[in-house]
Amino acid sequence: MLCVRRCWGPWLAGKRPRCSCRLSAGLRGSSDEKDSRGPRVREKPPWRVLFFGTDLFSREALRALHAARDNKEEKLIEKLEVVTLPSPSPKGLPVKQYALQSQLPVYEWPDVGPGEYDVGVVVSFGRLLSEALILKFPYGILNVHPSCLPRWRGPAPIIHTVLHGDTVTGVTIMQIRPKRFDIGPIIKQETMPVPPRSTSKELEAVLSKLGANMLISVLRNLPESLNNGRPQPAEGATYAPKVSAGTSCVNWEEQTSEQVLRLHLAIGDIVPLQTLWMENTIKLLDLVEVNNAILTDPKLTGQTVTPGSVVYHRQSQMLLVHCKDGWIGVPSVMLKKTLTATDFYNGYLHTWYQKNSRAHPSQCRFQTLRLPTKMQQKTKLLLCNSALSS
Repeated sequence: MLCVRRCWGPWLAGKRPRCSCRLSAGLRGSSDEKDSRGPRVREKPPWRVLFFGTDLFSREALRALHAARDNKEEKLIEKLEVVTLPSPSPKGLPVKQYALQSQLPVYEWPDVGPGEYDVGVVVSFGRLLSEALILKFPYGILNVHPSCLPRWRGPAPIIHTVLHGDTVTGVTIMQIRPKRFDIGPIIKQETMPVPPRSTSKELEAVLSKLGANMLISVLRNLPESLNNGRPQPAEGATYAPKVSAGTSCVNWEEQTSEQVLRLHLAIGDIVPLQTLWMENTIKLLDLVEVNNAILTDPKLTGQTVTPGSVVYHRQSQMLLVHCKDGWIGVPSVMLKKTLTATDFYNGYLHTWYQKNSRAHPSQCRFQTLRLPTKMQQKTKLLLCNSALSS
């Protein structure tokens, strides 16, 4: 006998689990016994799904659900409706754009519509769902999370995967709990290697497809999948908080060249790294590793170099900036406008050397940018909005 709620009911706010008698009767298909919320609980597809999502990662899952609804050969989804967040953009977030184009019913949080559903699906939604809302779904609410939980719980798992140089990542389908993010039982989990030097956006594209396919697989055998769920391991939990404005400011004295490169790969698609040049903010539009052939250049060896020191390397047409432990390459920057490394050298570095002919080259350097509090708050908002809508 199948009891849908037995894998999660006891967790809800410390309440005693409900008696499964009526629910089990509904699953047996009794015509007069119904679930306490009204509709009889279904034992098998097609499911009625309410989807909660916002960004490009969640759009891929919605696309898969929409395709499944329209697949006449496999009756997996009967009804599909969407809940998304308000957006300052007239176009709305990617999920809303897709839903409107596909003529799917759309509600703006906290409105979740009046319909009845079998299961909820949450992907990159960023809002805690109440116990009362979770209980509206006979099969609970599934969450598609782009990490191998319990590693990287929180709102920015892909960014922190890249930022910390993880070699393995994956996607977890879990069943959500009220009050806390990302702690529910694991329903399905798949791992994959992190492609070398991939950006967060590139990794997001790969994981979004993996997550969408896993979601469809779980829905095909939903009752069995839920009954086979397992608790998350007690050890190995890490947290992936939102990226703050200060994260984009390179600290040349404290960060190694590897850490600076990872930082660029992690957030460069959202906001460029920033530094200070002669009291002006400069954005580093691209960063690359410096190969061994360049590192043997006599200009870069045989002397103590201050972190932040900038050298123009003519052969590679790059700016070379010294970090805590070595050099990082910068092919282009933005200072009032976009400049190649050669443009920056001709317009700024060469001029500096002419004016300061007696100064030591180590004085020609980038310095760590310290953002004022208001600027940090403004940039943090930009980071959050860009992550949702890019």
